[in-house]
Amino acid sequence: MGQWEWVRKQLADIDAAGDTAAASVKGMAVVVMNQQGAKTGELRRVPVMRVEADGNYAAVASKGGSPENPVWFNNLVAHPDIELMDGSDTFPVRARLVDDPEEYRTWWDRSVAAYPPYAEYQTKTDRKIPIFVLEPR
Repeated sequence: MGQWEWVRKQLADIDAAGDTAAASVKGMAVVVMNQQGAKTGELRRVPVMRVEADGNYAAVASKGGSPENPVWFNNLVAHPDIELMDGSDTFPVRARLVDDPEEYRTWWDRSVAAYPPYAEYQTKTDRKIPIFVLEPR
């Protein structure tokens, strides 16, 4: 199953259940970002690993350790106000790219704890994998 097929199946399972618990990656939880396309302006739904602390979430732009950012990175930069689905709840958040080194390290540690393959992904690329914090608005 190709990457996009796999994402479509995840979203179909989530839609059928009305809950992000219906999909996971290797048994680890996901959330869904409902965002606006940077170029098209169209609604884009993107499942990402669930990394949460104190009501804030992280969106890790790993793309599996590829040399370039995932497409959704540009969507968040262009349109940071999005809707986030966690479980059966959907709520408004604002995406903020983390640039402070100490804050980055905190969120990176949380992200690797939630999804250990992130650590391997960082070794595959020369870019520092970007992290957005998704804060309630």
